[in-house]
Amino acid sequence: MLDACRDPDLVTEITLQPVRRHGVDAAVLFSDIVLPLVAIGVGVDIVAGVGPVVDKPVAERADVDRLRALEPDDVPYLSAAVRALVNELGPTPLIGFAGAPFTLASYLVEGGPSRDHARTKALMHGRPELWHALLSRLAVIAGEFLRVQIEAGAAMVQLFDSWVGSLSLADYTRFVLPHSRAVLEPIADRVPRIHFGVGTGELLAAMRTAGADVVGVDWRVPLDEAARRLGPGAVVQGNLDPSLLRAEWPVIEAEVRRIVAEGRAAAGHIFNLGHGVPPDTDPEVLTRIVGLVKSLG
Repeated sequence: MLDACRDPDLVTEITLQPVRRHGVDAAVLFSDIVLPLVAIGVGVDIVAGVGPVVDKPVAERADVDRLRALEPDDVPYLSAAVRALVNELGPTPLIGFAGAPFTLASYLVEGGPSRDHARTKALMHGRPELWHALLSRLAVIAGEFLRVQIEAGAAMVQLFDSWVGSLSLADYTRFVLPHSRAVLEPIADRVPRIHFGVGTGELLAAMRTAGADVVGVDWRVPLDEAARRLGPGAVVQGNLDPSLLRAEWPVIEAEVRRIVAEGRAAAGHIFNLGHGVPPDTDPEVLTRIVGLVKSLG
């Protein structure tokens, strides 16, 4: 996985395949949340069936101090891939990608994926100065990772905070929001910004204030309700439950029609899944969904 993310030719080909096959309206850069950490020398391996595993989890100030800033020369393959994609895509926009500070921190502190993020929350509350120092560094790294993509021609960028839904609104506002804002605000005048998390129904309005032009919504909150929570002028992205891709077509069609109808309550709607595509999904189902969404306007 990490080797593929660092090969411009593979990144280009993998990113283009959904556009060619399904006729989607934009391409999403093929990358991984932990790639900028690998680029600055953090020992991370993506283990099959597990996910990213960190060889030395962050626990002390010295661990934070070892996280140096990301430089463009650390990711030459990223610039090369984005430039190649922009050339191949023509008028089809490319959406860049980065992991948000909280989600990156959760991997670094837990040492890998976690169900309850107990160590992360303990560090956050027990050693807040260390926590904020860690997220400040990760915000700089994530921001530079996005900036490199923008400089190379990405038309939009998306900040993924996959695990931030494990937090309360109070904890999100105090411990996370300032650092997500530090990533998104500096690029406000350059490209549109999408912000996405899983299980973030109670956080949506706060996530919008981080500097999101579009807020991703997972399948747990209907889009009309999400638009209400987000407030006037909100643009939403989502939110078909990925597990339904295994259902019969009439079930999927009904859900797609419902989501498109509910999305009309927002100022704008980018139809998408509420999270990633399961590996065993029939690609023909995705093609049919794209065609249905486009037919609905």
